[in-house]
Amino acid sequence: MSFQPVVPFAGYAGWRFLQRTLVVQQETFANTPQVSRATDYFKANIGSVSSAADLVKDRQLLQVALGAFGLDEDIYNRFFIEKILREGTSSPDALANKLSDKRYARLASVFGLDGSALPPALRPTLGPQIADQYDRKQFEIAVGQQDNNMRSALNLDSGLQNVLGAARSNNARWFSIMGDPPLRAVFEQALGLPSSLARIDLDQQLDTFKSRARTVFGTDDVSQLADSDRQEDVIRLFLVRAEAAQSAQTTSASLALTLIQSIPRRSSLPRFF
Repeated sequence: MSFQPVVPFAGYAGWRFLQRTLVVQQETFANTPQVSRATDYFKANIGSVSSAADLVKDRQLLQVALGAFGLDEDIYNRFFIEKILREGTSSPDALANKLSDKRYARLASVFGLDGSALPPALRPTLGPQIADQYDRKQFEIAVGQQDNNMRSALNLDSGLQNVLGAARSNNARWFSIMGDPPLRAVFEQALGLPSSLARIDLDQQLDTFKSRARTVFGTDDVSQLADSDRQEDVIRLFLVRAEAAQSAQTTSASLALTLIQSIPRRSSLPRFF
């Protein structure tokens, strides 16, 4: 039987427990047969890949490559992923650069199969790097099967580091956050913003995120929000607000059910004719 992460509590209390046991739980999860077989195969065979087509045609390699970036559900979208990898990110017209979800751009950039980087065979660190990312992401997924908010919280640190590494200006970093669904969900909840915000103009969204960040955290500088103490503040607010929202929904549903059950049945209503 595979190892299942232990998350005994919801909300911030559960997060604190998970943080205290994270190293041991992640190591145990990474050593399970299913995960270790996948990463061992990837590290042993990624060196044979020299093109986007090579990677896409090997399902086992593709599974780890996509899983390392949280794109597991694209395992069947092979034509789409091959195009993403083949075009890379060097050209402004590349498909990955046009997508609002920046995880595709990170995937294309890291593998460099458009010729912008050395082939995997000449990059011995690529296999272990992607395998480690895959381990972390699969652990997050396993945690998410018990509590999806915990999964989102676990993703925050690596997500912010990716943003800092890919964008130089503060505005560009906020746009990256806005274009990364898991990161965006955390910041929207932590800042008390509605998901409907995504429907307004991008520049207005940017102003709203920055303004709320200054109000709630005292800064809109993403590099400061990536600091460990500030990250903890973001996670605490995210989990507290998410738990409150879930409680409110449960209460509303319970109240609605009570009202429905209190309505007399048709057969019990008095007849006047």
